[in-house]
Amino acid sequence: MAFRSVTASPTSPGANAAAAGAHKAPPATLVIFGAHGDLTKRLLMPSLYNLAGGALLDDGFKIIGVDRVPSDDAKWREELTATMQEFTHDKTAEFYVEKVDETNWGWVTQRLSYLQADFTKKEDMARLAQQVQGNAVFYLAVAARFFGDVVEQLGGVGLLKQAEGAFRRVVIEKPYGADLASAKTLNARVLAQADESQIFRIDHFLGKETVQNIMALRFANGIFEPLWKRDHIDYVEITAAETIGVEQRGAFYEPTGALRDMVPNHLFQLLSMVSMEPPNSFDAEAVRNEKAKLLKAIHPVRHEDVVRGQYAAGTVQGHSVAAYRDEPNVAHDSTTETYVALRLVIDNWRWAGVPFYLRTGKSLGGRQTEVVVHFRKPPFALFRDTAVDELTPNVLTLDIQPFEGLTLSISAKHPGPQMILAPVQLRFQYKDAFKLEPNVGYETLIYDCLIGDPTLFQRADMIEASWAVVDPAIKESGEQPELYAAGSAGPAGAEALLARDGHSWAALKAE
Repeated sequence: MAFRSVTASPTSPGANAAAAGAHKAPPATLVIFGAHGDLTKRLLMPSLYNLAGGALLDDGFKIIGVDRVPSDDAKWREELTATMQEFTHDKTAEFYVEKVDETNWGWVTQRLSYLQADFTKKEDMARLAQQVQGNAVFYLAVAARFFGDVVEQLGGVGLLKQAEGAFRRVVIEKPYGADLASAKTLNARVLAQADESQIFRIDHFLGKETVQNIMALRFANGIFEPLWKRDHIDYVEITAAETIGVEQRGAFYEPTGALRDMVPNHLFQLLSMVSMEPPNSFDAEAVRNEKAKLLKAIHPVRHEDVVRGQYAAGTVQGHSVAAYRDEPNVAHDSTTETYVALRLVIDNWRWAGVPFYLRTGKSLGGRQTEVVVHFRKPPFALFRDTAVDELTPNVLTLDIQPFEGLTLSISAKHPGPQMILAPVQLRFQYKDAFKLEPNVGYETLIYDCLIGDPTLFQRADMIEASWAVVDPAIKESGEQPELYAAGSAGPAGAEALLARDGHSWAALKAE
C-alpha cells in the first residue's frame, strides 16, 4: 500500500531505503497513449528510470508507446534517450541527474516498443490488442478532451476485460472534467467501460514525499493531532505560487484558467490531507472514504469568497514579464484568471468556524507550495505587567516545494532581566535528515498502480465532490479579473479577502 513505513536516520539512503521495504511490481505491459508528448518524455520516463534503479520493476515489464507520429522502436528510443541526456545539463529541471546511469536506462530502453496508431480508429486499437497479453496498464498522456474516447476505444476492442487473474487498469491525468457536469459525464463514460477499481485518476502532487508526510506528521506524532481542530486552530492557508507565467501554453490556459487548472485537484488534495478525519487504517478505501467525507463537508464557494486576478506587465526575479494578454495564443481582451484565491468553510465538528484560504497564481513574486496552520493566541493576562505588548500566535508551515520540510514558529524569552519575548523557529528540512534522490513525483504513483494500491488516486465521488465546491465560481468565470503586476504577491482583493476576518497571507518567499 502507498503509506509504507520506513524509519530513517540522517545517514539513511533515502529512496533506496523505501525501495528496500517494497517488493517488485508484478510483470505488466505499460501502454502510453501520447508517446511523443512532453509528459511522457519529461515525467514518465524519468520515473520508470528511477523505478528500474530501485529494482521495483519485474523483468517481464514492457512499455508500448502509442501515437500518431510516424516513428519506430529505434527512433523512439533515440528521442527519449536524447531527452534523458538533457536532464544532465539543466539543474533547474524537475528531474536533474549529473549522469544518466547506462545500466538503469538500458534496462528501460530494452523494453520500449512503438506503435504508430490513431486511437480513434478501431482497426488501430485492434492492432494494439494483438500486442497486449496478461497484466496491462493504459496511461492516458493525451489531451483531456480525449480521455473518454480512449477509454471507450479500449473497451470496444476488449482491452479492459480482466480474465484469468490478469489485471487491466487505466491511468487518467488531470484535468478530469472542466466543471461538475462534464466530470459527471466523463465518469459515466469511463465507468460504462470499466469498474471503478480499474480506474486510477492521478494527481502527481500526491506522489511528493512532502505531501505524504502530512499524514505521518498528523497521525504518527502525539503532539499534533490533539491540537488539530477548531479549539486550537484559528485559520489555515494553502498556497501554490509560481514565478513562471503561461509561457507557450496560452492555447491550453485560455479555456482553463487557474481555478480549473489547480484548485479541484492539487489544492484540494492538500486540503483533504490536512483536514480529513483520521482513518482507522491505511487501507486504501479507509483513507479515500475520509477524504470523500471531508470534500462533501465543504460548502460550495460563495461569490464574495472568490478573488480572481490576471497578471499585468511587471518584473519577476529581475526579468521583465509581458502581461498575460500579450502572451502567445491569448486573447487581447481575455478574462481568464491567472490567479485565484478562495475562502472555504468546512461544516463538520472538527473545523466549523475555521476558515481555509486557498490561493494559486502565475508570475508571482515567489515560488512555493505550502500549508500554513495558524494556531490561536494564548491568553494575554499573564503578561499584562511585563514589557510584552502582544503574544504572537504559533504557526506551523508545511513546505511542499521547493523548500521541503516544516517550520514551527514559537515565542521564547529573550535573554536578559526582563520578560521580553522573541519569535524563534524550529525547523526540519528533508535534505538535512535524508539523502534525497532525484525524482519527479510519479514514481510512487506508477508503482502503486502496478501493485493495485489506489490510496493516492481519486474515486469518482471525490472528483465530483471537488467540482461541486467550485462550480459556482466557474459559472462566474466570465467576469473581469483584477489585474496584478507580475512579480507581486497577487491582486489586492486577495489581501482584502483575509483582512475581512482579521487575517493576512504569509509572505511569498524568494528562492
